[in-house]
Amino acid sequence: ATRRQTRTNLARIGFIEDEDVKAMLRGSYLQKIKSSSWMKSRFYKLQEDVRTVWYDSQKILKSARNQIFSIDDIQEVRPGHQSEGMQRYAMEIPTDRCFTIIFKGRRKNLDLVASDAKEALHWIDGLNKLKKRDSTMNKQERLEQWFQIHLQKADMNKDNKMTLSEVKRFMQMMNIHVDDMYAKELFTKSDKSKDGSLSGKEIEEFYKLVTEREEVTTIFNTYSNKDHLMSMEKLSEFLRKEQRENATQEYAAKLIKSYEVNVEARDDLFMTKDGFLFFLMSPEADIFHPEHNQVYQDMTKPLNQYYISSSHNTYLTKDQVEGPSSVEAYISALNRGCRCVELDCWDGKNGEPVIYHGYTLTSKILFKDVIQTINDYAFKVSEFPLILSLENHCDVEQQNVMAQHLKTILGNKLLTRTVDGKVPTHFPSPEQLKGKILLKGKRLNRLEDDQSGSMDEVSDEDEAAEMEGDEEEREKEKGKKVGCFYVSPPPAFTLTHSLTHSSLPRSLPSSFLHSFPCSLLLPLLCSLLHSLTIPSLPRLFTHYLSLSLPRSFIPPLLI
Repeated sequence: ATRRQTRTNLARIGFIEDEDVKAMLRGSYLQKIKSSSWMKSRFYKLQEDVRTVWYDSQKILKSARNQIFSIDDIQEVRPGHQSEGMQRYAMEIPTDRCFTIIFKGRRKNLDLVASDAKEALHWIDGLNKLKKRDSTMNKQERLEQWFQIHLQKADMNKDNKMTLSEVKRFMQMMNIHVDDMYAKELFTKSDKSKDGSLSGKEIEEFYKLVTEREEVTTIFNTYSNKDHLMSMEKLSEFLRKEQRENATQEYAAKLIKSYEVNVEARDDLFMTKDGFLFFLMSPEADIFHPEHNQVYQDMTKPLNQYYISSSHNTYLTKDQVEGPSSVEAYISALNRGCRCVELDCWDGKNGEPVIYHGYTLTSKILFKDVIQTINDYAFKVSEFPLILSLENHCDVEQQNVMAQHLKTILGNKLLTRTVDGKVPTHFPSPEQLKGKILLKGKRLNRLEDDQSGSMDEVSDEDEAAEMEGDEEEREKEKGKKVGCFYVSPPPAFTLTHSLTHSSLPRSLPSSFLHSFPCSLLLPLLCSLLHSLTIPSLPRLFTHYLSLSLPRSFIPPLLI
């Protein structure tokens, strides 16, 4: 029965003769790598549902939840030594035997080594094929997949049956909070064989009971007849009254032919409740406009007129006191469409700048490795400009190194001159800056003064000192106190004369790309709310924000 179900699932998704998927269904012993001293063999196998992968965990407190992952959990599959773990611990292993599974969210990467290149290729190509197929599923299929994955996790003894205790565990996994009496009631309704477990059709019945939507049932009953069928006329009425669509009966008939699962009802142009549910989960019933899956807004306005998806302390994968720094954090942010990432740069050993959260126990990563990662992933998800927010704590010598890495690694992607070669009077647009990487930071001089050849000495900024230092010293070194916030003095950032800001409008101060803590922003906003006696302040502040690119963040002491 299991073999027959597997063939049915393979036929359904079009992989019945695929050698890569067949190899994954047989399973493989793959070497899992965590460190130079931790490399252990584990058995990995694609499940019969062709949607999940099971692996043999050796943990003492292992659970079914920790021994399975779905194809939908996978962000990407990287062949060879393309992860931090592989580059650090497996460079001596042949590249064609290595691959890494990158998961969505915070789940750790899975670095694996196959016994030979052919076996590795089966898993790399097979996972990519299933991932591509997974991306084309509709909402109903995704709902069923989600349901099946949690069923398998709850099935502790892997007998393809569900006991009452497993049903309770399943409902907890799905965040369905019910008391024991209701769980037992659903179980009893579904257990037609009265053998104390659910299997086959009984699990399908249980699925329908769990996913029952009372409000959908109420609507369907309102528009259906005594035989629980919705006619073409009633469906079009529902679309007009409830969905506020200008729907005709011809359009309703088209929907019935597309989504009704019962052949007889479909031929007679009726819709059952199951067909109605399929329709509600379809793109035609989606509240989100499908055209808005792509950028549809006007992207030709100045850059400062847009909200920009930004990341603070991008390099951290956990907490900002002692958590690890990783280039994978940049990959994750960029793969989610982030268009402004932060780089906290400090002097490193051997003349190489490093990135980490200063004055903490967080680990350090090389600046050049981060720039290489940014170069590889900057425009995989979005073609619009990427802003590198540099918090520069390096001396002039290592700034020279930073400038060299930026130029040699990013090449023509790095914006080093204005769009038209002139000093701009306004920001360029995202459309004009497509495929370009911009540097954001403080500078010593204005763009107009770059030709003078003068170069002031750079002072290191200390974020910790800004937060915790003496108030009078801060006022003296960081600016004048106005109301309840600080105004920064002329900026003090440079990457030597080899790199310059390229989009600085003539009419703005050189600190147009400005960051400040929320602890300063919030009092400022409070001040504005009570500034009726200074009518010009709100207007001036609003004007400043409209002409600049402010970036607010939460100081570490508030977290």
